[in-house]
Amino acid sequence: MSVLNRTLSVIPSIPGLHWLSPAAPSLPSRETLAGYLDAQRLARSAAHEVASLVRPGWTEKQAASLLDTYLYDCGVRSFFHKSFAWFGDRTRFRGISKVTQFAPSPRVLRESEVFILDVAPILKGFICDIGYSSCAGENLEFQKAQTVLAEIRDAIPSLFCEGATGKTICDSVDGLIQSAGYDAVHHLYPFSVLGHRVHQGVSEQGSFSLLGFGWQSYWEFLSRGLLGQLLNQDYRGKLDGLWAIEPHLGAKDFGIKFEEILVVERGQARWLAGPME
Repeated sequence: MSVLNRTLSVIPSIPGLHWLSPAAPSLPSRETLAGYLDAQRLARSAAHEVASLVRPGWTEKQAASLLDTYLYDCGVRSFFHKSFAWFGDRTRFRGISKVTQFAPSPRVLRESEVFILDVAPILKGFICDIGYSSCAGENLEFQKAQTVLAEIRDAIPSLFCEGATGKTICDSVDGLIQSAGYDAVHHLYPFSVLGHRVHQGVSEQGSFSLLGFGWQSYWEFLSRGLLGQLLNQDYRGKLDGLWAIEPHLGAKDFGIKFEEILVVERGQARWLAGPME
């Protein structure tokens, strides 16, 4: 049985819960985009601030905990998922074969190692999800990979043209990564996703979570149609709406990624904001 079938087999049948057939996305208003932008700015601020504090000797658990604390202090009460932090070779998901192994670990950061921070707060009902890569010291290979990642970011909006599918988009991004001499690490995410939809009007009540994801996360995906929420090579639905896009490239001993919101409307796409410095 495939991973997808195993996942779907444990989902209960609830009247009115159309977890398989995707709901049609609505195009965002100016006010809606402002809400997403505020959420993304806060998430970026948290990642940037914590990244500036991370030092060799820290553990992934310490960095992730500080990210959550920063966001709680800024008024966040719920998360699409709790904060992740990956250090060194874990940034390219080496040794990760189970979903539980994505969670922050006691892995200690060493000098000149790459690290990734991934945060997903819910702010005033708006889901946000961002990823940020940095390095604990000088690392020329990291800088080279960052240049490639910036070029991929520039190329992505043009891939969401009329007639595009999940396969054409994912194949193009994979091609850019592989032609530069890297591996496409995002295929190691559950369902091999390059991205997922984000939504507004999400409850900020309750703290129950499973594998780091709040109950709101599961409900938003299942109630709106699971297969319509995930951008991978199998996606064939409409592209209009907002997506958290997260290309992840892998070098020999590390991986780097970014994640941010892409706005897609009628065959045209643009990033919600400029690149994170």
